[in-house]
Amino acid sequence: MIHVVVVDDHDLVRMGITRMLGDSADIKVVGEANSGEAAINLVKQKAPDVILLDVNMPNIGGVETTKRIRQFNDNVKILAVSSVSTQPYPSMLLKAGVNGYITKGTPLDEMIKAIRKVHAGGKYFSSDVAEQLADMLLTDSDAAPFERLSEREKQVAMMVVNCQSPQQIADQLFVSVKTVNTYRYRIFEKVGVDSDVKLTHLAMRHGLISP
Repeated sequence: MIHVVVVDDHDLVRMGITRMLGDSADIKVVGEANSGEAAINLVKQKAPDVILLDVNMPNIGGVETTKRIRQFNDNVKILAVSSVSTQPYPSMLLKAGVNGYITKGTPLDEMIKAIRKVHAGGKYFSSDVAEQLADMLLTDSDAAPFERLSEREKQVAMMVVNCQSPQQIADQLFVSVKTVNTYRYRIFEKVGVDSDVKLTHLAMRHGLISP
């Protein structure tokens, strides 16, 4: 039996996935969480085999949640689930320690296949995500402005474009507001913008967030 935890900040999505997986003879959902913080606590309590982890959540989000889980648990398999298949999310999650990445449009049978494969020790990526990762390897990373950023800079950039204030970012990353602003201006310089608004527009153009 594969013990699974489902993490998504949208109740309907989370409950829908749980209900659909309930029909699988070899998969059992042992817990649900609506935030990254709750997911971390649930992993400590339940020690599941696989986590279905939403990428875009308020507060710490999927990337930071993955990193924090990996600090105390290398065995649990993490399958990222997102409505976004474009960079930098797939590469960010892969570097953070996920075992697979599928999109929310993935059919149920493919999701079950992905769960079984990562549980068995393999990797699984939706075809569109795999294509994005292949493109990243085959092309000059400078062609994608967000690929010029370090992992922490990408994390801060995603927080900024998701309308989090410097104070909120500082609280979540356990740094000072001054440090956050240093990151912001460094990000601006690397991607060629001069404001949070322009950074957000750039993220929209590259499909990182929805308009």
